[in-house]
Amino acid sequence: MAVLQTIRNFFVPIETGESEAVVPAPPTEYEVHPLTDKHLSEVLRLNVRCFRNGENYTKHTFNYLLSEPRNLSYRVATPAGEMVGFVFVLVNEDGSAHLTTIGVAPEHRRRQIGKRLLTHVEEALVLRGVLTVVLEVRVSNTGAQSMYRDSGYTVVQRLAKYYNNGEDCFLMLKALPDNRS
Repeated sequence: MAVLQTIRNFFVPIETGESEAVVPAPPTEYEVHPLTDKHLSEVLRLNVRCFRNGENYTKHTFNYLLSEPRNLSYRVATPAGEMVGFVFVLVNEDGSAHLTTIGVAPEHRRRQIGKRLLTHVEEALVLRGVLTVVLEVRVSNTGAQSMYRDSGYTVVQRLAKYYNNGEDCFLMLKALPDNRS
């Protein structure tokens, strides 16, 4: 039985369980750090909390993202070391990148953490000569859409029934500055 559960955990997202009441965390400082495979269990737990009603990546997917050399991943942590946000971006060989996922703990939202992660990863991409970034965002996630628009992203397409629950998404794109001169 343990073998079957191990296999299931490898391919199936962690169960979300019941909804939690969100109580805002006390004000604190935040720092951006690299996200590595040593943070796997922490990012798995935070991912489930960030995307309760959405698509949760599996342990297998995060293992892949953390071991893929073309991936950039960062986390935001409190001074006590608690991870409160993360971002993953895959860099393509053609000079583009795909923002795979970005999440912020519910009790730390509305503090510009997502914007900070987005800015940090974009700066890292510019240094690597990446010219464009694409991402998908749920049509219902107006808060994230607003953050992306404010950061210079544009909706280029609506993808019907993109998510497992049948919800559409917007494909958004941003051109980054060309530092190759």
